[in-house]
Amino acid sequence: MSGLVLKLGPKERVLVNGAVIENGDRRSRLSILTPHANILRLRDAIRPDEANTPVSRLCYIAQLVLSGDADEAEAGEQLRRGVEQLGHAFTDAESLNVLSDAMIAFEEQEFYRGLKKLRSLLPREADLLARHPRAS
Repeated sequence: MSGLVLKLGPKERVLVNGAVIENGDRRSRLSILTPHANILRLRDAIRPDEANTPVSRLCYIAQLVLSGDADEAEAGEQLRRGVEQLGHAFTDAESLNVLSDAMIAFEEQEFYRGLKKLRSLLPREADLLARHPRAS
């Protein structure tokens, strides 16, 4: 297994197993060799008040695992159920492939990989919500 490769910009911060690490003045590349390390790019972090859609709520749960603030087993179950439910809203083949990949990642306790997959659905979700606003 080659591990995760993080490409960081100058002064970019990342959370690794609960420790905030800040990059220096130049771009750099880090290889994370430890399997199941908890990693979260802080620029990608979703604040609690921003977790207001189905996809963003699942992203937030995944990020809580990565920050060490949620139990992996309990969060993993919530994530798997949530991904399954999203399969009813996203019906195009590409989105269903993304959800399948996210499900596999969560089943393998690869929360960063699953989070990355789910984040790619945020623009599609925004488009769906704009086309089908909730009834008041």
